[in-house]
Amino acid sequence: MANDNAIRVAIVDDHEVVRIGLRNMIERQDDMKLVQEWDSGKDAIEQIPGQVDVVVLDVRLPDVNGLEVCQILKTKDPHLQIIMLTSFGGQDLVVDAVNAGASGYLLKESRGRAVIDGIRTVAQGGALFGPEVTSQLLDRLRNPKTTVDPVATLTAQEQKVLELIAQGRTNKEIGQLVFLSDKTVKHYVSNILSKLGYTRRSEAAAHYARYIAQETTEQNSN
Repeated sequence: MANDNAIRVAIVDDHEVVRIGLRNMIERQDDMKLVQEWDSGKDAIEQIPGQVDVVVLDVRLPDVNGLEVCQILKTKDPHLQIIMLTSFGGQDLVVDAVNAGASGYLLKESRGRAVIDGIRTVAQGGALFGPEVTSQLLDRLRNPKTTVDPVATLTAQEQKVLELIAQGRTNKEIGQLVFLSDKTVKHYVSNILSKLGYTRRSEAAAHYARYIAQETTEQNSN
């Protein structure tokens, strides 16, 4: 028998295995109904508002940054509750998610029960952040001056590759300049995007430009 008061849930994640796992868990709950699932941020933006109560949203999507999707969805439907689900739990990403309007932030390594309980929590107007994320937020609040730009955490080789990305170089060109194979360069680029929390090279390049500008300003002021 259908539950008219069931929480309407949507999944936005480009990883099919993740969607299948979430779908199976949600469909087993008497108080939840999976309305739709997407692997595209653009499709979610166009179709979710007004049709869903809670969205489980991946931070990294192939077309639109998940944080941007979150912000747009909340602008279109302020009553919508969003849980960011990601493999990355850096302080800056967590804070950005909160600023974008997310009601929760869980790592993909979280237990399935944590996600299900989280959906119920945010549907009732609460907020949810896993223990790992909560500890990072508390650390950010307690030590606001110790926040490090993720670019600074990259290895010297990764920073060099990022610099070349910012210059508009292709993987082949980067490989020739730093004497690496195309496959190795691709691996470096993937790692850099993951560490910075982006899906597109242009986003990483823009971040690097801001980082360099900030570093230059600080050096000139000293």
